[in-house]
Amino acid sequence: MRLFVALSPPQEALDELERAVAQVRESWPELRWAGADRWHVTLAFLGEVDDGKLDELDRRLERAAARHAGHPLAIGPGHAFSSVKRARVLVARIEAAEGAGGAGGRPPASHIEGGAQALADLSALAASVAAGARRAGAPPPDEGRKYRPHLTLARTRQPTDLSGPVAALEGFKGQAWTPTEVHLIRSVLGSRPRYETAGSWPLGAS
Repeated sequence: MRLFVALSPPQEALDELERAVAQVRESWPELRWAGADRWHVTLAFLGEVDDGKLDELDRRLERAAARHAGHPLAIGPGHAFSSVKRARVLVARIEAAEGAGGAGGRPPASHIEGGAQALADLSALAASVAAGARRAGAPPPDEGRKYRPHLTLARTRQPTDLSGPVAALEGFKGQAWTPTEVHLIRSVLGSRPRYETAGSWPLGAS
């Protein structure tokens, strides 16, 4: 089965993003838009995994989740991979949630440090998940690459200039949310691809 490990933003955060994306989707119908029911924050893509490895994978993912706490995140502005001018994927960045501003409207130093720590911890969680999957015999094909947390919005068949949709979403900043669980998700291919949750494990306490 085709699997990946992900975090799921709450429905309120996804609804907020959908309202912003709906306007962009109408202006660029040629893109292959992912439905809101397929929006997740991927931690590790595993690809095809034999059924016989699932029990050990479950145990490893449970341990990885328990070692990391959830930190406040937010769905952020639009971006494109691998470059905006020649992109194949339109995404929304995942960022540390904003806190109260300091003097002059600037965030206090403690918030900047906290935001950097939240993203560092998210990257550490992704690395821990990937390592656990590798030990279970399901190594992520992209393990070792720099982790760039995002939520995939649309894809293109050929490299495309996505400056327009990226600019249209550059001001988006969603509400704060704190992940509480890690999910193992099965990707079911077909005329109407869908995702099915194959397992969920709670993140550790702060």
